[in-house]
Amino acid sequence: MALRPLDRIPSIKLKLGILIVVAVVVSATVSTFGFRLGWPVWVRPVISVAIALLFVQVLARGMTRPLRDMAHAATRMRRGEYDHVVATDATDEVGQLADAFNAMAQELATTDRLRRDLVANASHELRTPLAGMRATLENLVDGVTPTDEVAVEGLLDQVNRMSALVEQLLDLSRLESGAAGLASGPVDLSAVARSVVGDLTALAEHQQVTLTVEVTAAANAVVVPGDPVRLRQVVANLISNALRHTPAGGVVRVVVADSGQVVVHDDGPGISSEDSERVFERFYRADRARGSSGGAGLGLAICRWIVDLHGGRIAHDPTAPGCRMVMDLPTAPP
Repeated sequence: MALRPLDRIPSIKLKLGILIVVAVVVSATVSTFGFRLGWPVWVRPVISVAIALLFVQVLARGMTRPLRDMAHAATRMRRGEYDHVVATDATDEVGQLADAFNAMAQELATTDRLRRDLVANASHELRTPLAGMRATLENLVDGVTPTDEVAVEGLLDQVNRMSALVEQLLDLSRLESGAAGLASGPVDLSAVARSVVGDLTALAEHQQVTLTVEVTAAANAVVVPGDPVRLRQVVANLISNALRHTPAGGVVRVVVADSGQVVVHDDGPGISSEDSERVFERFYRADRARGSSGGAGLGLAICRWIVDLHGGRIAHDPTAPGCRMVMDLPTAPP
């Protein structure tokens, strides 16, 4: 453990100044002490410099220890190891750099985990419909399954599933890279919510679910700046998820507030507090809590990216019964 008496000093320049002062004081003290003992003139500066360097080495080693730790951690990160933490109590620029390095390492570890999950989950999601299509086609070729409308519709369903997954992956990639430009203009959230509810009413009736929309604004209109197509995509995704997980006889409520808030609340089994944040990760699905039905687990990740690009926030409320998704958008341009 290196000696670190200078850790509490908040400036690296002040620390360097202290090192210079220590070196000068030590040299002067040793030189004076040698003069009184009658040391030769050439011996006194040699001993003074040696002792001063020893003191500076001891103090400087503690100052540079975080830098050496970061160099070691960076070498490990090149091998894909992100678990090394640079420990320091310093409050100067080196300490701030160490804190930023630790945060970067944690972020890289999360990104690397998401990358591995993305590859594994995308492969799984594509392999499943491909396996089904291959089996069906082999049966059709061998004459085991007749070539009729039912078989062709089954193949079309599998193709549509893969096409939707690929489209979501491309959409998410464009959003993350910034390649998906956002239109800018006034968007009436209340009109968007009513339009989406109108489009999904037939699906709700088919599933025997009541779908309602309520606008709490006094003027019955909530206008925010943003991209109407992307914001409609978010609202549609939230309502579709709610309908997918609401049992027959349940209710899905859509509430639009004049503060730029849209709430989608369903009577389904809900999402646990442990899954509350992870549901917005790519390919993550809380199927154990929300039932076995569902998509590829990309919809909410896309929703978060769109809302973030609008300067807003989307989150799950774990305190409410069922599932309550809350989207807050700024009423002024971000």
